[in-house]
Amino acid sequence: MPRLVTLFTGQWADLPIKELAPLAKQMGYDGLELACWGDHFDVQAALRDDGYVQQKRALLEQHGLQCVAISNHLVGQAVCDPIDERHRSILPAHVWQGGDPEGVRRRAAQEIIDTGRAARRFGVGVVNGFTGSSIWHSLYAFPPTDQAFWDRGFADFAARWTPILDAFDAEGVNFALEVHPTEIAFDIATAHRALEAVRNHPRFGFNFDPSHLGYQHVDYVRFLHTFGGRIFHAHMKDVWWGHGTGEVGVFGGHTSFGDHRRYWDFRSMGRGDINFEAVIVALNDIGYAGPLSVEWEDSRMDRVHGATESAAFLRRLDFPGSNVAFDAAFAGEEQSGGAQESPAS
Repeated sequence: MPRLVTLFTGQWADLPIKELAPLAKQMGYDGLELACWGDHFDVQAALRDDGYVQQKRALLEQHGLQCVAISNHLVGQAVCDPIDERHRSILPAHVWQGGDPEGVRRRAAQEIIDTGRAARRFGVGVVNGFTGSSIWHSLYAFPPTDQAFWDRGFADFAARWTPILDAFDAEGVNFALEVHPTEIAFDIATAHRALEAVRNHPRFGFNFDPSHLGYQHVDYVRFLHTFGGRIFHAHMKDVWWGHGTGEVGVFGGHTSFGDHRRYWDFRSMGRGDINFEAVIVALNDIGYAGPLSVEWEDSRMDRVHGATESAAFLRRLDFPGSNVAFDAAFAGEEQSGGAQESPAS
């Protein structure tokens, strides 16, 4: 069967979920990947009130929508980050409190643990999110940066996230890191290193998003084949690169999204440079049966138009994998000594 086509609600958090749910159905979606901000999914309410969970499920069912993952990127970002004034705008008040950096990081870690518990109560097995990073600021290795410096960053990540992953394991829930600039893993090499840091914890994997890899010139199809068993969820988001004026490079030049000078920018699905045909084939190759979740971002386009065309684009593109070898019928029993077995069996 084709995969579920879902909509990540993070960029729609200005709309109450009662308005977004019918709109998502109208735009062609099978379900929602609920963000833990706005009023879309309240972690603490889900933990303290069985009625909250039931009402949320009832609302989705009323509109013929499913939910198989929730996402808490904003709080996850604060677990490992150096904390500054930017974090205050993305964190719940009970996590920010006075803004003392280590206190924020500890409270963020507890909120992510609570997110895993809330996910289980809500009946989903995947929490997507960010990890933050204490060493992202050293991306460009000057002043000269040795491997010991980066090793300490991965050790900090492991120390802060292993207890979270253990708590997720107790709940039977997976954490899927969206590999992304500013996180502990932002390409294939750092994803390997992150896995090694947490000793290949069974609850740590990835929310695949080709857009964050493409403009870095990281092979996003190779990412899928490299980490096949660790792909817990998949975001569908397009991006183009090499389309600016030559004034701004890959690092963004401190310009805003939508600035015509930018070397890269996010685009509505099918309007960028990601080869989604190759992505779908690779997802079939690795046996991924989870949702295709549209994270819609395009500064130049009306979002309802864009999200609607993105759902339709995915439905045209997605296809189930084969359970037979296409050439099996060429060899009869007389020639082969018996019926050929499909490589997929």
